[in-house]
Amino acid sequence: MERDILMKLDGVSKTYDMGEVKVEALKTSSIDIYAGELIVILGPSGSGKSTLLNIMGGMDLPSSGKIIFGGEDLSQAGESELTRYRRNQVGFVFQFYNLIPDLTARENVELAANLVKKPLSIEGILQEVGLGERMDHFPSQMSGGEQQRVSIARAAVKNPRLLLCDEPTGALDYQTGVLILALLRRINQEKGCTVVLITHNTAIGEMGDRVVRMSSGEVASITENDSPLPPERIEW
Repeated sequence: MERDILMKLDGVSKTYDMGEVKVEALKTSSIDIYAGELIVILGPSGSGKSTLLNIMGGMDLPSSGKIIFGGEDLSQAGESELTRYRRNQVGFVFQFYNLIPDLTARENVELAANLVKKPLSIEGILQEVGLGERMDHFPSQMSGGEQQRVSIARAAVKNPRLLLCDEPTGALDYQTGVLILALLRRINQEKGCTVVLITHNTAIGEMGDRVVRMSSGEVASITENDSPLPPERIEW
């Protein structure tokens, strides 16, 4: 069965000019991201995975190649077009949460909801991530796992087509990490949101519909998982 392509990266590369030195952070790479999948991008530090994520998220432009999203060539987009893309199409989940410390959980999520025309219910999404009793607490009053759930609610409330997660379990203990992975899988399945999960943790690859392995700034392999594991069965 032919799958719908949400995003096409065609021959994308990124070189940073550091004065007299040029750093090739991402070598020529091509990946199709399918609508509704959960894809895991694996690689050690320096493998190019975060550069790839930044390009997917419209936070950086490639040095060469094309990124097509919904028929639009983002590699030719201006800053205002990229801002609209990030605002309306993409949700971001980071390793260290990036919450605003003097806003409550509800207010952090509301801030993102106000960016889009048709957000999900703020209270509803906080209930869904298990924070119904913590909506009016500040980040400093929450555990790391709770803060990450606020971060996920903030990303999901925009009802994005693409959810980009950069080491979302990196700052968490194993049990909390598994809960966060299960939450991301649930959002993927129940809301039809495409999830791209970047990690150095090879065990997490077992939950992906596909796994992209990166090495030395390029895509080393792309494999299908015929039977992705539920996050609760992953061990590391």
